[in-house]
This record gives sequence, structure tokens and C-alpha cells, in this order.
Amino acid sequence: MHIIIVGCGRVGAELAKLLSGEDHDVVVIDKNQEAFKRLGGTFNGLTMVGNGFDLALLKQVGIEKADAFCAVTNGDNTNLISAQVAKKIFHVPKVLARVYDPQRAHIYASLGLDIISGTMLFSAMLRDKIIESRFSSYLIESRDLGVLEIEVKDELVGKIIQDINIPGDFIVVALRRMHGVVIPEPQTILKDKDILMGVVKVSCLQEVREKFNLGDK
Repeated sequence: MHIIIVGCGRVGAELAKLLSGEDHDVVVIDKNQEAFKRLGGTFNGLTMVGNGFDLALLKQVGIEKADAFCAVTNGDNTNLISAQVAKKIFHVPKVLARVYDPQRAHIYASLGLDIISGTMLFSAMLRDKIIESRFSSYLIESRDLGVLEIEVKDELVGKIIQDINIPGDFIVVALRRMHGVVIPEPQTILKDKDILMGVVKVSCLQEVREKFNLGDK
């Protein structure tokens, strides 16, 4: 894939290195030449100094053939303008923008932009660590789905995954044992002290907790 990243801060640099390491064609744009030092010596993509909404610069780095565009600078305005240029003018198939202000995130998401709000996600993660036990509500930003962990004990021992799933409400997607994490088959037999990790519909969370006798939040 041909991917353009605007912003070479910590997030942009790490994203660029990950994608470059997977042999994608990566271009990183930043206003500060010094920022490219974060990419290290193994990055084999292209770096360009400039703004992510400069039409001439974007054409120069091949935005017209880009498969994805990510705006991850430390400025909401820059990210949103860059994302709109990529989406509305150049019709890039995948356009994502990082936004710090949660209010702006909701507004621009409603306009059709793919927005990632680190503020919202990190706040949700901290909230869950403080309030919840074995549950994370930050699987997606809409918080319609979450991840619930269930320790296998008592009557769950000896059951199979198929017995645990609740279609439409809770689906086991991973199983953690002493030797590591596996993706279980429907007929996988549960052992004492296994940890089930499942995707749960947040609106059904209380019912799922009651079904598995998870009294604590």
C-alpha cells in the first residue's frame, strides 16, 4: 500500500516504522526536519518537509495513488484540514485524523471523517482500570462493544466454548492459558483457571455478568 502520514511525532514515527517494516510504501510529512530523527536508521520510506494540506506537495508525494492517508500531528486544525483535503479533493480511500478535542471528534465524525480521539480512548481506558474489573469498554470509540474477561472455575470447567457463547451478546474470541493465548475452536474444552476473553455488547453487559456470576464490576 502507498500510505501518507502527516506528522512525525511519537505516534506518526511509530506508525511509519511499523508500516515500513511491513514493506508498505510510506511517505512521512512534517514541518520540522528534526522530527524525522524519530524514524531511526531502519526506516526506508520517503520524508518530506512541509504541510499536510499543501496541494503541490501532496501531488509530489503521490497522493493521487495513495491507498491511505493519516493525519497525526499535535494540532487538531492541521489534522482536520489535511484529512478533508485528502478525502474531498484527492478521494483517498482510507483517511484517518487524530483529534485531541472530544467535541471536535464527534462533530467531524458526523461529517463522514474517520476520527481517532486519543483523549477519548485513553480516558475510557483509565476509567475502566479504576471502576471495572476484567472489562474494557474501549474496543471501539462508539463504546457499543467491549472486551470481557472471565476466569474459568466451578461449573464452567469442562464446558466447551460453544456452550459459553451467547449469540448476538457475547462471543469468546481468545483463551489465555499457562502456555499463552490461543483462538479457541467451538469444541475447545475449558480447563480450571483458563481466562476467556470475549467481545460483549455493552448494552447486555449486566445480563452477561449475571449469567456467569460475575458479581464485581
